[in-house]
Amino acid sequence: MQERQRIAVIGGTGAEGSGIALRLAAAGHSVTIGSRNRERAQAKAAELSDLLAENTIAGDENKQAAADASIVILTVPYSAQAATVRDIQERLGGKILVDTTVPLMPPKVGLVQLPANNSAVFNIQALLGPAVRVVSAFQNVSAHRLMELDHKIDCDVLICGDSAEACDVVVGLASDMGLRGIFAGPIANSAAAEALTSLLITINRRYKIKDSGIRITGLPEKR
Repeated sequence: MQERQRIAVIGGTGAEGSGIALRLAAAGHSVTIGSRNRERAQAKAAELSDLLAENTIAGDENKQAAADASIVILTVPYSAQAATVRDIQERLGGKILVDTTVPLMPPKVGLVQLPANNSAVFNIQALLGPAVRVVSAFQNVSAHRLMELDHKIDCDVLICGDSAEACDVVVGLASDMGLRGIFAGPIANSAAAEALTSLLITINRRYKIKDSGIRITGLPEKR
């Protein structure tokens, strides 16, 4: 494991956020689940902590969770992305914000529908400015597989950001979670990972599976 981090998972009561929080806590990081409702966050944190032998997970409302963390992971739906970031913006200065957002627009979630400027995460970096290092990651990982700590996830993680140092930190977090993180360029390249999610949803439906993913071939296992 890399250096132990203080991590807030905003939207951590949802499926993806819960899985990310569980895996990071199992790896030894200090994890707090954030929610608009403190009691809901604490209830989910207690539920997840019961799955761990140690390293219990805390729960708090979004602003306080973000304030207490050095790394913030955003795992809310696209419809809540911008509003949630604005709500915690004052707590993000100097930190890494890992944004997992995919611009899915129900009911046609299997159709690629990228926003203006082609990337939901790029738009968040533009909103926050250089004071916050935004990193795009975890868009293409099966949420239910994240909850299965004994299951090896057959999926790479594309990691995009304008700060190479911040991206390296997130590559390390992915490794701690049992995933292979791969640097995939600047934050604008997040559009590719965001679009892939709709493709994977379509593949899952067509072949009646739940956890299609991506693998980047040609790379040595140790880079």
